[in-house]
Amino acid sequence: MTENKDQVAGLLLAAGGGRRLGGRPKALLSHRGRPLVEHAVEVLRSGGITRVHVVLGAQADIVRERAELPGCVLVDNPQWEEGMGSSLRAGLDSLAGTGARAALVSLVDQPGIGREAVARVLAAYVSPLSLAAAAYDGERGHPVLFGAGHWAGIAATATGDRGARAYLKAHEDAITLVECGDVAQAYDIDTEGDLIHLE
Repeated sequence: MTENKDQVAGLLLAAGGGRRLGGRPKALLSHRGRPLVEHAVEVLRSGGITRVHVVLGAQADIVRERAELPGCVLVDNPQWEEGMGSSLRAGLDSLAGTGARAALVSLVDQPGIGREAVARVLAAYVSPLSLAAAAYDGERGHPVLFGAGHWAGIAATATGDRGARAYLKAHEDAITLVECGDVAQAYDIDTEGDLIHLE
């Protein structure tokens, strides 16, 4: 397991501008008394990830100022308004040359997904050709794990808000689904109504 920890880097997508939340960057929403981005990094680390890259976009300067993210590699995505695909590309690009053999990708706006789900998906890593995803009652969700052998293909198809969806659909047979519905809830914080999930 220690070997997996070192070979798999965490990639936290935290660039969203919270358009449906009145333009509040999701990274800075408050959860348990601290910015959501800090909580999300802690989830990755407590789930067994040692190296974390965080992709910032909306109000990146303010996020850097307010959030305590020691030891993280902070990646700016100037194209964040184009959607999640651009953040995924920026994040994977930042991992090139680091020696990481896989990326475990999580989203800042899913605080219902905790360390147990991260640990389960991390344990599905076998090689740079691994593809794995958390599943909730059989439905694919986050976090997802992309072996480095897939990064170029994912980057080539990651556009708009689709992220890696097109690539994963084309490689469905290769994905190891890891059921996490018993330990996590995969809701997103997208609208004012969703803020009830924050503590």
